[in-house]
Amino acid sequence: MSWGIELWDQFDNLEKHTQWGIDILEKYIKFVKERTEIELSYAKQLRNLAKKYQPKKNSKEEEEYRYTACKAFLSTLNEMNDYAGQHEVISENMTSHITVELARYVQELKQERKSYFHDGRKAQQHIEICWKQLESSKRRFERDCKEADRAQQYFEKMDADINVTKADVEKARQQAQVRHQMAEDSRADYSSILQKFNHEQHEYYHTHIPNIFQKIQEMEERRILRIGESMKTYAEVDRQVIPIIGKCLDEIVKAAESIDQKNDSQLVIEAYKSGFEPPGDIEFEDYTQPMKRTVSDNSLSNSRGEGKPELKFGGKSKGKLWPFIKKNKLSLKLGAAPEDFSNLPPEQRRKKLQQKVDELNKEIQKEMDQRDAITKMKDVYLKNPQMGDPASLDHKLTEVSQNIEKLRLEAQKFEAWLAEVEGRLPARGDQARRQSGMYEAQNPTTVNNCAQDRESPDGSYTEEQSQESEVKVLATDFDDEFDDEEPLPAIGTCKALYTFEGQNEGTISVVEGETLYVIEEDKGDGWTRIRRNEEEGYVPTSYVEVYLDKNAKDS
Repeated sequence: MSWGIELWDQFDNLEKHTQWGIDILEKYIKFVKERTEIELSYAKQLRNLAKKYQPKKNSKEEEEYRYTACKAFLSTLNEMNDYAGQHEVISENMTSHITVELARYVQELKQERKSYFHDGRKAQQHIEICWKQLESSKRRFERDCKEADRAQQYFEKMDADINVTKADVEKARQQAQVRHQMAEDSRADYSSILQKFNHEQHEYYHTHIPNIFQKIQEMEERRILRIGESMKTYAEVDRQVIPIIGKCLDEIVKAAESIDQKNDSQLVIEAYKSGFEPPGDIEFEDYTQPMKRTVSDNSLSNSRGEGKPELKFGGKSKGKLWPFIKKNKLSLKLGAAPEDFSNLPPEQRRKKLQQKVDELNKEIQKEMDQRDAITKMKDVYLKNPQMGDPASLDHKLTEVSQNIEKLRLEAQKFEAWLAEVEGRLPARGDQARRQSGMYEAQNPTTVNNCAQDRESPDGSYTEEQSQESEVKVLATDFDDEFDDEEPLPAIGTCKALYTFEGQNEGTISVVEGETLYVIEEDKGDGWTRIRRNEEEGYVPTSYVEVYLDKNAKDS
């Protein structure tokens, strides 16, 4: 099977076919190039997608990634980055191993093809020239033969005519001989040129053209083989990244399997546990007995039974400060959170303080490491003065030491607050429960607050609310009942253990060591209601030491 033998007369078609082959190769190169662009675009979109859902630093989203489900999602985002990287590898390998190589090969192929067909056209032109020479000698031989024949006929005619002179006959004879000689010369020339043409033609069709066409055939077969190898490379480039992509997917599955719903539930408890005790049972209020009873700020039957007008916010009475308000116990406008986190429930406060102590300890360690490094550098300068002036480090060393001392004082302050929370609150809770139990035992008919009507602060003092700039209390149909409600009687006294800044509406400021009247004890929500002259309000129970007045309760 040889193009030189089978296709000896298809020079033009072979030229078209080889050009078509190059076009196919260029089309495949364009296809691979567009595929690489798609891979790069896809990788870029995957990276942008992963970046879009990454948690922002120092934001609430970052705190959410403590949960195992969120950690698994974060792992998925990281794996998607690696997944995108493999598509970039596909693009790079296809570009270097296919696009660039084939583009270079196409240029070489075009040059080779041009050379072969240039040789073919040169051979064609040569045989055409030989053919024209043959045709020319043939026409000349034919013309000379006809001229010799006419000269012979003219001589015979002159020789037969008796009226023609002998000289004219001789002249005609000589002319005939000349023509015959010219015919013989043309014949010899034609014969020589014919032999030469036949030789050239044989060489053309049996040597030159077969050789050229054979080279063109080999060139075309190399092109076909090369495009096949490129297609294999195309598949192999994809196949090489499959194991890594598989690992990425395996890591995503592993992250999904690491999700622990029990652990996440425990984290919810740690995040929102207030540390308050649930409210106790509500005692029966007997209205049939004519007795003086303490007005409960949650007693709906009392407020409704009197039939007096409703008490609006801002009235004189502080008797019902938190009733029937789901999330907002206090009508407060929050400013910056207190430094000791006293606005938080005990458990949340303990966590915040512990976190602050840990942060300060890390900063102290960092400063100490810096101090050690400066000290070592100073020692090096002392041993090798040419490296630097030791005195130049004294100012920096003093500054670092001052920072360490400042951070240690700050840490001690927060550790003291942490010790207070961890040490005092449990004891306070036990004491409050014992006192509450004693009071209830002595006064079984005393009116108590309804925990369902007056929601305890542990439902509202969350970290999210402490960060809000303003919390508004919505007025309900169950607001304070009476404008003319009698002031609550004192049931004891209390002594302020710490200074408390009552910045929120409904609270009252106290100074350490101050003695005040208790008009409502802690109902399990961590707050005690007190009075100073005409001023009433709530203070954290942990900030005061309560002395209940037994006589006041018995009356």
